[in-house]
Amino acid sequence: MCKCETVLGTICSDIATTTETTIASLRTEQPSGLDTGGVRLELSKALDLWARNSKLTFQEINSDHADILVYFHRGYHGDGYPFDGRGQILAHAFFPGKDRGGDAHFDEEEIWLLEDESNEEGTSLFAVAAHEFGHSLGLAHSSVQGALMYPWYQGLSPNYELPEDDRHGIQQMYGKIFSFATC
Repeated sequence: MCKCETVLGTICSDIATTTETTIASLRTEQPSGLDTGGVRLELSKALDLWARNSKLTFQEINSDHADILVYFHRGYHGDGYPFDGRGQILAHAFFPGKDRGGDAHFDEEEIWLLEDESNEEGTSLFAVAAHEFGHSLGLAHSSVQGALMYPWYQGLSPNYELPEDDRHGIQQMYGKIFSFATC
């Protein structure tokens, strides 16, 4: 799915131990040929998956100072990790930190599918974004098959919930949401 083992490096410990819950904002450079509103919705749903399972909150801002910058690129794009066209490397992201830290890059040459679209040759933007945002937040690949952070692409259902391995990882870093029953 991604070429993260060489892109990510190590977790930035000051991010991983923060007590601040609104640590990530989003700025997106829109890809050509895709509905802007649909792309924003898929990216928002991907971030929400992590927020629902931790103390994280996200907001979209239009600034180069956002914690997570999202780009759609083709081939070589200046970070030393060029895309290969359709197939193989779909996207990559960087662990939190300075400069490119937290940024997520998607291969513009992929056939990106938005909600309710189907195409046997296409790839779910939601599924890949959810995985890459896990890296943007500091999670490495998981060896647990079925985990969102497993290194190979797996399509996700519209009502997808984070598996236990991913929930445990994000909650270790950013805290768990506690809910109390009322009588």
